[in-house]
Amino acid sequence: MAAAAPPFLASAAAAALLLCLSICCTCNVARAQTPVFACDASNATLASYGFCNRSAPASARAADLVSRLSLAEKVGFLVDKQAALPRLGIPLYEWWSEALHGVSYVGPGTRFSPLVPGATSFPQPILTAASFNATLFHAIGEVVSNEARAMHNVGLAGLTFWSPNINIFRDPRWGRGQETPGEDPLLTSKYAVGYVSGLQDAGGAGDSLKVAACCKHYTAYDVDNWKGVERYTFNAVVSQQDLDDTFQPPFKSCVIDGNVASVMCSYNQVNGKPTCADKDLLSGVIRGDWKLNGYISSDCDSVDVLYNNQHYTKTPEDAAAITIKAGLDLNCGNFLAQHTVAAVQAGKLSESDVDRAITNNFITLMRLGFFDGDPRELPFGNLGPSDVCTSSNQELAREAARQGIVLLKNNGALPLSAKSIKSMAVIGPNANASFTMIGNYEGTPCTYTTPLQGLGANVATVYQPGCTNVGCSGNSLQLNAATKAAASADVTVLIVGADQSIERESLDRTSLLLPGQQPQLVSAVANASRGPCILVIMSGGPFDISFAKSSDKIAAILWVGYPGEAGGGAIADILFGYHNPSGRLPVTWYPESFTKIPMTDMRMRPDPSTGYPGRTYRFYTGDTVYAFGDGLSYTSFAHHLVSAPKQVALQLAEGHTCLTEHCLSVEAEGGHCENLAFDVHLRVRNAGKMSGRHTVFLFSSPPSVHNAPAKHLLGFEKVSLEPGQAGVVAFKVDVCKDLSVVDELGNRKVALGSHTLHVGDLKHTLNLRV
Repeated sequence: MAAAAPPFLASAAAAALLLCLSICCTCNVARAQTPVFACDASNATLASYGFCNRSAPASARAADLVSRLSLAEKVGFLVDKQAALPRLGIPLYEWWSEALHGVSYVGPGTRFSPLVPGATSFPQPILTAASFNATLFHAIGEVVSNEARAMHNVGLAGLTFWSPNINIFRDPRWGRGQETPGEDPLLTSKYAVGYVSGLQDAGGAGDSLKVAACCKHYTAYDVDNWKGVERYTFNAVVSQQDLDDTFQPPFKSCVIDGNVASVMCSYNQVNGKPTCADKDLLSGVIRGDWKLNGYISSDCDSVDVLYNNQHYTKTPEDAAAITIKAGLDLNCGNFLAQHTVAAVQAGKLSESDVDRAITNNFITLMRLGFFDGDPRELPFGNLGPSDVCTSSNQELAREAARQGIVLLKNNGALPLSAKSIKSMAVIGPNANASFTMIGNYEGTPCTYTTPLQGLGANVATVYQPGCTNVGCSGNSLQLNAATKAAASADVTVLIVGADQSIERESLDRTSLLLPGQQPQLVSAVANASRGPCILVIMSGGPFDISFAKSSDKIAAILWVGYPGEAGGGAIADILFGYHNPSGRLPVTWYPESFTKIPMTDMRMRPDPSTGYPGRTYRFYTGDTVYAFGDGLSYTSFAHHLVSAPKQVALQLAEGHTCLTEHCLSVEAEGGHCENLAFDVHLRVRNAGKMSGRHTVFLFSSPPSVHNAPAKHLLGFEKVSLEPGQAGVVAFKVDVCKDLSVVDELGNRKVALGSHTLHVGDLKHTLNLRV
């Protein structure tokens, strides 16, 4: 006798049926009532199949399954919409789900229903990254995977989530910068490893996966649609030095340190080759050098794009052949299902190439338990709707926003005292934002706390939008009402910035100024304010707000990113001093004059001969509005160097050239690199009167060889200290990994000579010698 379904699953079936009927969808009611699982234990026929043997290695199970398939059936497993194969008891499966900052409805693999109407919506990654808290990155990933598994167990979500986006935020105009952890390769790498491990960790159950993450978009992808240049046809011309020094490190860390289950290749070309057709980048680097344990997916329709938009191959069969042979395993889209059989028949591709690709896909699904029957009887099978939008999950979303919010200016007006404020004017097109706060690749949130609601929970407020939308055109500007409100209030909080109409996927900016007449709104309201005027910027990318930075009328400035479902509460927590701000900028804020540089110029390093200033804090030589790592606190922290070596010697092998000749650098590999590390110990003291968190950055400025960065981040640690309390922070520096630079040919080298370590205002010189 079959066991009765748990109540939440029975509810799922009823909810699915009701939803289908209510929207007249053509769903399979029988399937909604009786889900089909691969290798379902209730089907005795399946027990004899090797691929259903849970005690066998995944590779052996996958080989057994592949051996049972015809070529026509095999190609159906090369695409994201995996059709059902009833003769082998395999249900349909949709690979495409998203979880950039919470379970998302973007992608057909996941949906919400009356059973699970929403999921916890965390801040956009650019704000979470501003926390510089690797523990937080992991914690968010863990919560998102709990909610994803809970939704999977009731038929509302898949198991493969194409997140995170770990591209470098190279240009401040990029519309998708909001999705990334910022401009620094180390921060992006640590975010990737933390979030991916939080998503995937199955609790030590061998090679199993809780859900499968995907690091994207590989590689050198950061132009979407700028002045008519589109990602679908853009050729990123990148030097080997910049590729290996800036663009590749996050992906390398994601694969090697994060053990990510997937990497997604991008739409663009790199040096004339579509990334999804570049065998060196896919088979050579991802699977060969980095030993990917998983599958390689295309961005959606990118195989179609390289044929139809880029005209890279003469025939669709050639496109199918070149991508699969390059190392592509899964095509988001239907191109490979349509053209792979013909490619094999024409001799352009072997069936064994197809076998390799689908084997990687099958092994991933086996690690996820897809071929192990009813998910309710597997690890994480106890998770259900009650595990989504829990109070602790929602509190973590608020805490993530608090930790990421960056205080950029404060003349002493903050923190505010709720007891002394009788009236607060809350003004601006983002002052009552809800949907704007969750950015893109969003899901339905558990709830919203808008800035107006968050502030209004503490003091009496008067609200005026100032503009009817963030575009703030002349027709939408409402200056009179806004200035009148500011003139009569004890304090004014002005919340401006952007939304997805200004910056998003497929839309890059052309200006770094606040949109439309927002600058006029800010100036007019600040000038009219009776009390302090606090400016809050809600955006993914940076803005040139030099006028506000220098204005005596603006008492404080905060950047709050897109702060997620609880953003309004977090903003209030910071403004009223319930929590001390500790966020730091993960990107450089450039002046508007930077926009004269073509976004399509991929060079990271400056070129003094032409006046090209370079990009990101590591190389940029021009003026900034705010610098990478900027961020204030309501208290002050003092740093003291406890210990660090002044000299480190590399023990080169006998006969090494650099023992007899003068060398500027030596290779960052070999016996001289083994166990070559040292510790830097620092004492950090809270010298102020308020408890708070503090990010300790360790930077290094290497010798001027190989066009090395002016400085680069070696590590960061977040500490929490009470007033007067001191703590010790230790960094372990691996000389060949952390102090190396990439030379002109893309090889890692350890620069010999004087390296300067920076921590805050502290500087320490270290000499590397042979």
